Amino acid sequence: MFKRLAAYWETPTELKPRLPFPYVDLYNWAPGDGRVNFGDHLSEIVTRQLLALQGLSLDQEVSKSARLLAIGSILQYSANDDHIWGTGWNGKVPEIMFKSKRLNLHAVRGPLTREFLRSRGFTVPKVYGDPALLMPHLFKGRFTPNPCRDYVFVPNLHDLSILPPKTPNVISPLQGWNRVIEQILEAKLVLASSLHGLVIAEAYGIPARYVRLSQTEDLFKYKDYYFGSGRLESEFQFANSIAEGQEMGGMPGLRFDHRPLMDAFPLHLWN
Repeated sequence: MFKRLAAYWETPTELKPRLPFPYVDLYNWAPGDGRVNFGDHLSEIVTRQLLALQGLSLDQEVSKSARLLAIGSILQYSANDDHIWGTGWNGKVPEIMFKSKRLNLHAVRGPLTREFLRSRGFTVPKVYGDPALLMPHLFKGRFTPNPCRDYVFVPNLHDLSILPPKTPNVISPLQGWNRVIEQILEAKLVLASSLHGLVIAEAYGIPARYVRLSQTEDLFKYKDYYFGSGRLESEFQFANSIAEGQEMGGMPGLRFDHRPLMDAFPLHLWN
């Protein structure tokens, strides 16, 4: 447990400029061992595609350097004057890690993150949503549901190692983001302890259920996403095993308009 929390105390390497001219630096968390976690990597995929549709690039020179935090429970990595779009707080991280005093808040993942910030004196717009919910709108026609499997299970990165050998229908979050999405869209039901396994399934209209295999992840981020996409606290019910998840079926679906989140993207940073 202490080793896992220690990873959240590290200073992000992205604080060191990677380009020799003013640019917008996108921060997203990645495991320290060089692996790429599907959900966290979607931050770069979504941001790059949104910019590309506007004829812009994440790597282009801009008039003033800035830093953007998007997908992920990464508020603890924010610094003064950062831009926040769809980011959430991480409930398992000590609150003392949050040190920012000034933030440009465009949208947050959900109402729990909003209240976390408001209790610390921030004015936070009531614009919610995990930016991965925009995938069907950013990649129109590229990914299409093809329900040929009864269910799949997408584990959180920390749950991957505790699964029994030969657990059927598992989608590793360490594969390429496009392969993970393609396999999720083959399912009639998506079970996941990976938050973004749930997000992608629901974005494409596939019933999904959170399966809590371990206590590694705090419930905060799942509830934050769930409430931020239109569901009620009384509707938040998770399974404790894959078998129970199959029996319960999908949670109530999205009640979410993607347009406020899309419109809140800080496009002006590139103009």
